Amino acid sequence: MGIKSVAVYSTADRDSLHVRFADEAVCIGPPASKDSYLNIPNIIAAAELTNADAIHPGYGFLSENAKFSAICAEYGIKFIGATADQIEKMGDKSSAKDTMKKAGVPTVPGSAGLIPDVKTGIELAKEIGYPVIIKATAGGGGRGMRIIWKDEEFEPSWDSARQESAAAFGNDGIYLEKYVEEPRHIEIQVIGDQYGTVCHLSERDCSIQRRHQKLVEEAPSPFITPELRAKMGEAAIKGAQAVKYEGAGTIEFLVDKHRNFYFMEMNTRIQVEHPVTEEVINFDLIKEQIKVAAGIPISGKSYEPTMHAIECRINAEDPFNNFRPSPGKITNFHSPGGHGVRVDTHVYAGYTIPSNYDSMIAKLICAAQTREEAISTMERALSEFVIEGVKTTIPLHLRLMRDPNFRAGNFTTKFMETFDLTEYPDED
Repeated sequence: MGIKSVAVYSTADRDSLHVRFADEAVCIGPPASKDSYLNIPNIIAAAELTNADAIHPGYGFLSENAKFSAICAEYGIKFIGATADQIEKMGDKSSAKDTMKKAGVPTVPGSAGLIPDVKTGIELAKEIGYPVIIKATAGGGGRGMRIIWKDEEFEPSWDSARQESAAAFGNDGIYLEKYVEEPRHIEIQVIGDQYGTVCHLSERDCSIQRRHQKLVEEAPSPFITPELRAKMGEAAIKGAQAVKYEGAGTIEFLVDKHRNFYFMEMNTRIQVEHPVTEEVINFDLIKEQIKVAAGIPISGKSYEPTMHAIECRINAEDPFNNFRPSPGKITNFHSPGGHGVRVDTHVYAGYTIPSNYDSMIAKLICAAQTREEAISTMERALSEFVIEGVKTTIPLHLRLMRDPNFRAGNFTTKFMETFDLTEYPDED
């Protein structure tokens, strides 16, 4: 696009590739995220120092921070993402559900708002019908969530969920929902411009996850029919229009075994798995984010997948040792290639993975004409991917690609709870 870029980095990330390849780079603090990537004054100072017009917040840290979006606006710097008002409306899960319900988007049966006490919660749980799930209104990453199967379990689950939520988020508000059995996690990618136009770019299936952290994403979903895709896409557009959404975002749904779908939450940012969508519709989502931020209207056309793509998150973790993080120096690094293979990474041979941040070190995305071909391409690419010096999740992904249930598309969000790595002898 001919736009010069400025990378910001903490001292722990001084050797990261984004620092090396940006036109300019500014250090914003020491390794602790609160002193660097969450340090709003330092980030604004870096933008002013380099005369930056806009800030792209990525998909972590301040990417869904309403205060940061508002401060950028105050300083005349364009936040490439949702406005503070939109982030606030969608950030609180209870009020987000309310907004979606009013917009005609299907929602999981549950409490109208926060549950004031245990007694009220038990009465409502009986009304909805067990199993139910209690969730922290400010939650994320599985924190503050408990599944309850009967009355006797309610009070202890309520107490532990509130304590966990208060410790993690400084907010112990709890709401209640029907627990969706055999669920799929399907999300619809949406984009809205500054003029009220919204389109969708089809779905991604993110059901392969461990402890609510995604491991594998693919598009299109092997479970979704064209009719269901059209319904979910229409619902996602309605939801985004309800908050006059600007930028790239994702409406996340739970889909049960009968293909009923329910709104779960909205991510008011780009996501880690956005390359999956880019590959199946030949569309640059980051470029589109920048265009929307610059005030360029979108066409309003929604997109259908023309290819099949799968993304494996390569983490510096030991899957054979309870996914223990494995920071350290990468002694050898060889990236796979060839038609339909894409690797997004910030690491290289000689790079030292710090222990301060998320353990993801690469995203491997493979695209092909069919799901079967995409799986075969991914299996080949994983077997060629060499990362030495640290443990990685590559062996786990290889076994997933070879698993008969995964290959058949028979999986839910509970898949990894029964997936036994020891059943798959190391063939490499």
